[in-house]
Amino acid sequence: MSFFNLRACNLMQQYIAHEHPYHQLILATSGVTELQIEGRGERITRERGCLIPSTYHHEYIGDGANRTLVLDIPLANLAMTSCADEVGRLFERPRFFEVPTSLYQLASGLLPQVEQHSALHTEIATLILRAIYLNLHDEALTLAPPQPREHARLDLERLDGYIDAHLATVIVVEDLAAQCALSPGHFHACFRELTGMTPLAYVQQRRLARARELVESSAQPMGHIASLVGFRDQGSFSRAYRRAFGVTPSLHRRGLHR
Repeated sequence: MSFFNLRACNLMQQYIAHEHPYHQLILATSGVTELQIEGRGERITRERGCLIPSTYHHEYIGDGANRTLVLDIPLANLAMTSCADEVGRLFERPRFFEVPTSLYQLASGLLPQVEQHSALHTEIATLILRAIYLNLHDEALTLAPPQPREHARLDLERLDGYIDAHLATVIVVEDLAAQCALSPGHFHACFRELTGMTPLAYVQQRRLARARELVESSAQPMGHIASLVGFRDQGSFSRAYRRAFGVTPSLHRRGLHR
């Protein structure tokens, strides 16, 4: 019996927003995924992983070229595992964490086994979780203070113009970083410190602001508005709109014409 759902996958260039009733670990062996949990976000890379407790809302978009280990931990199964206490402590809160070389090598080496031997998933997952637990226990003793960063090259007006001109397409952090002649990692960190949100959250905010303008000022179908501002379908657009404004786009428009 497998207590966990462990899989290797490629997170595509599609914006996904959801929550689920189980804990989840995201660990990449290559590529980049932009991910945020309840408004806080970072980039998932081979150097940076993420722990998402159950029921926490999170949003992500991959680069389409990543190789990512995703581990789902059903709460009903957790008590039956030999590492229940450690896993419970790992998921006390959402967190992003450093992936040391040893953990990266472990994940990379186990990737073929994940893909070929489903019967070993519980053992592989337990090994990875214990390695992360030990790493975080050690990491807590050696955290360095954050270093100040330069923001002079972040031109928000230029970025706004680029985002607004490309709302109908997938926008990734590399595109925005190129507008400022910065590396993606440095741009992401600087942007968060300057604006208080991740580039992904900022782009989503502008998508929804434009959507609200179209809902209020035009008679265009909701599905068409969704495509104009970069949502893959009307359902995901409606859910994101309701989270942002407290009402679905259809009800918002209906209320304007009463």
